[in-house]
Amino acid sequence: MRRSALVALGCFGAGLLITWLFGRYGLSTAAVDRAAVHDWLTGESLYPGRVGTLLSPPAAILFTPAAFVPLPTVGWLLAVVGVAALVLALIALVGPVARRYGRPRGPAVAIAVTLALLVEPVRATLGLGCLDLLMFGLVTADVVALRRAAWARSRAAWWPGPPASQPPRGRRKLRHFWATGAWAGVGVGLATALTISPVLFLGYLLVSRQWRAALTAAATTTTMLAGAFLLAPGATVTWFGSVLPRLDRGGPLDALANQSLAGVLARLYDSATTPALIWLSFSVLLVAVGMIRARSAHADGDEIAAFTLIGLTSAAIGPVSRIHELVWVLPAMLILVDASVRRRITVRRFRRQRFPGAGYAVAAVVVYLLFVVDPRWTAAWDAYAIAVIVLLNTLPWRPGVAPAVPARRRPEPVARRAPAIPGPRGS
Repeated sequence: MRRSALVALGCFGAGLLITWLFGRYGLSTAAVDRAAVHDWLTGESLYPGRVGTLLSPPAAILFTPAAFVPLPTVGWLLAVVGVAALVLALIALVGPVARRYGRPRGPAVAIAVTLALLVEPVRATLGLGCLDLLMFGLVTADVVALRRAAWARSRAAWWPGPPASQPPRGRRKLRHFWATGAWAGVGVGLATALTISPVLFLGYLLVSRQWRAALTAAATTTTMLAGAFLLAPGATVTWFGSVLPRLDRGGPLDALANQSLAGVLARLYDSATTPALIWLSFSVLLVAVGMIRARSAHADGDEIAAFTLIGLTSAAIGPVSRIHELVWVLPAMLILVDASVRRRITVRRFRRQRFPGAGYAVAAVVVYLLFVVDPRWTAAWDAYAIAVIVLLNTLPWRPGVAPAVPARRRPEPVARRAPAIPGPRGS
């Protein structure tokens, strides 16, 4: 009974927050997308000029029912889908951390969801009517799939069973498909087809040699885009020919809302455009750093940190990364909290430091407070962009917590770790 009351109270609070966000942000992105799709269905171009919808052709096709629904209803539907994706993603990310320390998963996830709803990237996504939380959930689903695939491989290696006389069929085949994580890559593929920016995750899957997941992601994206071309060939050609190549398709490069490296450079040079050569040079450097650190985290068995590093890299190097696209700071803060607790348990047990893990804890609090305050107080100082770049270069990873392949070293559970094993790596 108490749990039901808490759930009802949480839903009521979330409803009040979303209502306030609708009033503050005005569902401006959803309004533009809805108007563009409505005009498209009446015979006009989906991408008429430089200012318009940012929906890719597959996303526009999926968005067509919204053209016949009032804008507030569209906002609530997007909010429900976004919050559901956020909750499921945090269950997948926070749940294992809570269980590792012997804590119940439900309260930990509830606290994480409450704190996540207060940060500006989530507030902006819900208030503007964007798809970023859905993209976050889709990519996180691939983390779950890769983790299941690793567990299935290790289980088969340690407890080999007799070969099945017949391959699984029907419901057993679907259960086997889910349990073994064979669907890894579908989430990244769908997210890439809908918003393009997650394409860097496909590059990471190739760099980390997760060939099956990379092939699945590429096939999913290709299928979605091919289907969009068959249904809307003109819009698809226009998207790839004139919309996608524009650096400022997401808005002015020097706008305060653009918290990417390109936006920082444009404001630094007091120009409406970014210095292309400098931006490309530093972007290549950031991609190299992100890929190398993500591959190291993957090799050490922390797939969550690997995906988080790629998400931060994508936000940092994009020509226009608006604040609602910085949702990957959520798992980054979780990793900092987990790294702090792990450090405290493994070091304080042997009394080597007075305040073990304090640095990670302070970093998590600072990042959270930064993304909770009104962005008008921080965006002018490029605080969000700087925070993303700093996290990209300093975020630790935790060996063995979410492996997609056998880790280079297999740490014991946190409470039993030998004194020679250090804390989180990558710092």
